[in-house]
Amino acid sequence: MRQRQAAKKDCTLLYWLKSGQVSSRRSLAELLGRDQATRTRWVRKYKDEGIRGLLEVKHAPGKVPSLSGKDLERLKKRLQEPSGFQSYGQIQQWIKSELGLSVAYKTVYEVVRNRLGAKLKVPRPQSTKQQE
Repeated sequence: MRQRQAAKKDCTLLYWLKSGQVSSRRSLAELLGRDQATRTRWVRKYKDEGIRGLLEVKHAPGKVPSLSGKDLERLKKRLQEPSGFQSYGQIQQWIKSELGLSVAYKTVYEVVRNRLGAKLKVPRPQSTKQQE
């Protein structure tokens, strides 16, 4: 949403400049609700890179996932086995011993539940009074 608004203001800036509706840098900055430094940066970017450079949306690279690729596939296959895992702590230990990765408990939970959509293989509790 914020990126769309910035792109809209970029286009508005160009329209006002090209049509001659704005005569000074100060009035342009006031109309856009930005200071003069921001407007100057936008104009410079437009001159250097054109409309594509001005409208380009950059994304931060983010953190590299601790479990990905073949490791994630191995975990997924292991989760699908009938024996499965009894706890997330057990999964955490398996990841450490089999994959050689030290992963936080919270990360294990997030990957298993949210990314893989898997559940633990824990039997339902049964009453001791129940007949076999």
